[in-house]
Amino acid sequence: MQNQKDKRFSSQNICKALMAARLISREQAQDLLKKEGRVRTVLLEQRIKGKENEFSQAQQADLVSFIDVILYLKLARNDEPGKMIDEDLIYSTLAQVWKIPYKKIDPLTLELNLVTGTISKSFAARHLLLPLTIEEGKLIVATPDPFNYEAIKDVETVSKLKVKTVLSSKSDIEKLIGEFFGFRHSIAAAEDLFSTRGIDIGNLEQFVSLKSVDEFPSTDQHIINAVNHLFSYSFDQKASDIHIEPKRDICLVRMRIDGVLHTVYKLPKKLHNAVVSRIKSLSRLDMAEKRRPQDGRIKMEKDDKEVEIRVSTIPVAFGEKVVLRIMDPDVLFQDLELLGFSEEDFERYKKLITLPFGIVLVTGPTGSGKSTTLYSSLRMLSSPEVNITTIEDPIEMIHEEFNQIAVQPAINVTFGSVLRNILRQDPDIIMVGEIRDLETAQAAVQAALTGHLVLSTLHTNDAATTIFRLLDLGIPPYLIHSSLNGIVAQRLVRKICPYCSQSFEMSAKELSDLGLKIQSQGIVKLKHGKGCSKCRNTGYKGRTGIYEVMPYSEPLKLLTAGDDLDMLRKKAVEEGLVLLRENGIRKMLSGQTTYQEILRVTWD
Repeated sequence: MQNQKDKRFSSQNICKALMAARLISREQAQDLLKKEGRVRTVLLEQRIKGKENEFSQAQQADLVSFIDVILYLKLARNDEPGKMIDEDLIYSTLAQVWKIPYKKIDPLTLELNLVTGTISKSFAARHLLLPLTIEEGKLIVATPDPFNYEAIKDVETVSKLKVKTVLSSKSDIEKLIGEFFGFRHSIAAAEDLFSTRGIDIGNLEQFVSLKSVDEFPSTDQHIINAVNHLFSYSFDQKASDIHIEPKRDICLVRMRIDGVLHTVYKLPKKLHNAVVSRIKSLSRLDMAEKRRPQDGRIKMEKDDKEVEIRVSTIPVAFGEKVVLRIMDPDVLFQDLELLGFSEEDFERYKKLITLPFGIVLVTGPTGSGKSTTLYSSLRMLSSPEVNITTIEDPIEMIHEEFNQIAVQPAINVTFGSVLRNILRQDPDIIMVGEIRDLETAQAAVQAALTGHLVLSTLHTNDAATTIFRLLDLGIPPYLIHSSLNGIVAQRLVRKICPYCSQSFEMSAKELSDLGLKIQSQGIVKLKHGKGCSKCRNTGYKGRTGIYEVMPYSEPLKLLTAGDDLDMLRKKAVEEGLVLLRENGIRKMLSGQTTYQEILRVTWD
């Protein structure tokens, strides 16, 4: 068996497989074989450095494979110049040659108990075997070595199930074994701690000493490890939010990825208070207060960058629910050109925010990317000659080039009161987190009229509605006329996954019946993602914005005194306004997103 395995994994056979798939040329293969010995020596020295006595000679030989050699040399693809050969590509190619299913593992689809409860961590790590799921009575096990028949037989004996192997990359298997078994160990150890700390009502002194048991777990190492895992896992998955929800019998952990919530873990309910206490401890919240909502923040490091995490707790039926909003600087501070503006809209928006004074409003529902637009705009406007001051509730991301002020209603530090005070701070540009009431709106108008550029947000459905929202707040039309530069409404749509994008055809009539009216007639070519390992079989990867940029021109000011929203919107379109849905349709026709996404986030 071992000889057969060694033969299939031999340098020559792997080179043949990659050449047959046209991933490497004959010259590249010869170069690989020539450099193999030297690279193996370098890699082996790196992996056993300081641990020489831990590995036997046989184990040292297994530490470095020919696939590791290929990855170390960073070969360019022969079939697609400019792209590199990665580990997934090598294993998927070998899977085709060996006629074994290849699986790119999505951690979100794995069940913790099945992965960690079938075999031990030491066995999984030694043989690189990871149980994934049970399908039609068979245990699906991922491995980079599907010819390790002896170990696979042992899994069948232990699980009492027939095993079906799928091929996965070695680094994925090693990473997931470390993460899942490490997390499981922390959860199990913490669970044991709780189950042994019962209350003995026969001993009143002990009973009194245990009344503060909820505070204890925040310093317990197992809970610390479990919470740290949740954070690192959310960073890996590029989650924007973590939800920790108490249910009747479990603690549910969900993460929002590309705007969609995914269930990640179902933890024992007895650990919920411990996890919440740890998060409260990190965010400096009152651990004893469980009846009132609380807000806090945590600062963490991710890839040598600081990440801000906003923490919100609120009491619900079965305990305290915690939501953590991850403010990633890579997301919040982007190049304005890359946010999704069309060329014309970008020019209009750039003109609005480079005017010397006036108000620019960014509108849309929660989670529509308003903060990203504002922060990215401020970063573009930032320079040593400009004083930028922000008023936020709370400060979403600390940035040294801005003077950022946090609203504190408890001591009467509100948007309105701070706005009046910062005018004495000689600001050039002011960003107000949100215009919520008449006081804030009046102060923003006053700042704009006294020669400052004010950027802010408002919760309205589209650009035209914003004018009437300001009127509803109590701002007179003449003040809106003299202070408002323009309005941007926005939404986020998921982008089609570039790895599994496919073309298909629909008739213009079908699209029109759905409410998506396009210029052309007959058949229209569109794209959608069929689903692949890179996008978790959703067909979408990443998000982009769709925008509605409405400069507040003189003809629109003449219509503001009336109450006809449709007339105002119609006039704005005549002036060049491209509505949200229209911009979405353009993105759909260019193959960036699907008609389902446009229908989901816009309306006719």
